[in-house]
Amino acid sequence: MTLMTPFFIFGIMIGSFLNAVIYRIPNNINIAYPRSHCPKCKKLIYWYENIPILSYIFLRGKCSKCHQSFSILYPAVELFIGLVSIWLMPDVLTNTTLMLYAFYFSVFCALFCHFVIDIKHQILPDSINIYLGLLFLVYAIFFKPPIFYLMGAGLGFLFPYLVTLAFYKLKGQVGLGGGDIKLYTVLGIILGPVGVINNIFLSCFFGAVFSLFMMAIGRMDRKTKLAFGPFIIVVALFQLFFPSQFRIFSSLWSI
Repeated sequence: MTLMTPFFIFGIMIGSFLNAVIYRIPNNINIAYPRSHCPKCKKLIYWYENIPILSYIFLRGKCSKCHQSFSILYPAVELFIGLVSIWLMPDVLTNTTLMLYAFYFSVFCALFCHFVIDIKHQILPDSINIYLGLLFLVYAIFFKPPIFYLMGAGLGFLFPYLVTLAFYKLKGQVGLGGGDIKLYTVLGIILGPVGVINNIFLSCFFGAVFSLFMMAIGRMDRKTKLAFGPFIIVVALFQLFFPSQFRIFSSLWSI
């Protein structure tokens, strides 16, 4: 319990930062400047009004000046990331386990931002893809042979790009967006050639099943745009954080 506390506090602080990332990056606002402020009256939010979770409770989820309500998602994200930090917390604190914690926690946070931003805005920002690519490349250089991450990145780019190009030639419509292809590319670095192909097929399968279900209940039609990034991300999270279970699952079918 004692060890959980600092990891939880660190997690909710990062969750507060992720709220800023999720709001600012799609709106082309610098992450560091301007300071946090009420979106309605523009009043600056002081540090004591910006304490993760607690400030939301004390202020009853409203601006202290204009009483504009703030979304419940802000403390929810902070709490969720705090719990994720505890979940990833190493059992024994060593330099190696702390570095691995930092890596996997950073990856989870970046993919989480991608997930939320794509659902809300249907974009996968280049800045987050670049950040993920650098994280994966550093890890792969130390723990994977060059052929693993080079082939993974190559297949992660070429396969979806060629399929998208063929789909456009045949149908005159764009299949995958550029952000999706870039995400497949950076995931290929850490997943390798087999892993990224597994991700491509599974994310396409789940995306198709979801689309058919939504059309069946009348919530979508063939012209409705679907944020595809979340399907890529959910499969990637399964591959990265539950590798043993994924291997069992993937053994049930072959590529």
